[in-house]
Amino acid sequence: MISEDAIPVSILTGFLGSGKTTMLRHLLRQPEFSRTAVIINEFGEVGLDHELIEASEDSFIELQTGCFCCKIRTDLALTLAELLGRRDEGRCAPFDRIIIETSGLADPAPILQTLMTDMAIAGRLLLGSVLTTVDGVNGLQTLEREGISQKQVAVADRIVLTKLDLAGPAEPALLGCLGALNTGAPVLVADHGRIDSNAVFDVGLYDLQTKSSDVTTWLTEESHAHVRDRHDAINTYAIVRREPIRAVALTLFLEALAEHCGEDILRLKGIVNIAESPDRPAVIHGVQHVFHPPAWLDRWPSDERTSRIVFITRRVPQRWVEVLLEAIGEEVADVPVDR
Repeated sequence: MISEDAIPVSILTGFLGSGKTTMLRHLLRQPEFSRTAVIINEFGEVGLDHELIEASEDSFIELQTGCFCCKIRTDLALTLAELLGRRDEGRCAPFDRIIIETSGLADPAPILQTLMTDMAIAGRLLLGSVLTTVDGVNGLQTLEREGISQKQVAVADRIVLTKLDLAGPAEPALLGCLGALNTGAPVLVADHGRIDSNAVFDVGLYDLQTKSSDVTTWLTEESHAHVRDRHDAINTYAIVRREPIRAVALTLFLEALAEHCGEDILRLKGIVNIAESPDRPAVIHGVQHVFHPPAWLDRWPSDERTSRIVFITRRVPQRWVEVLLEAIGEEVADVPVDR
């Protein structure tokens, strides 16, 4: 169960040299980011401006902007748990949001999995947005050459183009490539690292008390996605069902996906009309083999009550997923609905 005062965690990813650090430096100087904790892999790699950092020999560093910064000592879960402990004990500047900046060569999926499954931090943190930066100068070549860059784009909630001051207007080929890899994520532009913070990080998924409309937002953006020929066979599509889905059918469906093609489920997110709970929709979220337990909204965000499940996959055909859900639904059709 996620607590009402859970701290949102956003992930900032993007390939080497794509401008993550420049944009992060700009964001940390904004008043609305004065209570932010930043987790990075190595300080040397991120290269935060020296005037942002207070002298410290510790891995946890106070920033002059009021923010707090630390590097991953052993693994992410332990770092997050220690950071939360320092906050609880008053041993660091208070913060009400966390940004995790990944290495340029990092796969963001394990980070998402940690946030969804680690019991040491469960309930204290809520998964926010995934933001991916793309170099406007070299981005197209990188996407054509580097599979990890394709995956960083595919799982994003927001894509930010950088270095257009050097490249000029975004090339149609680059925009076409981004659209092929991720149909639903809006493409924004950072000017020398400057960007509206609300445009990139105000996209929470699990802040159900105050931002339930976000569920509608991220589903609406991708609900009309269709299968296309994509780089490295990455495709995006939405499964829509107007009839309620039984809870046991959804459970079996997700288990079958995890067992048979979890490696290729880059990301899954959806809102589902459960037959046993027609007035409280379930929000589901998964990355590869890991699926977060459903979160329940108090009510539907709108009058629309269709189930919509968005898939970002590699080599998992839409029709195969549809047939799987249909077959499981028919198999449990005679199971009584327990309301």
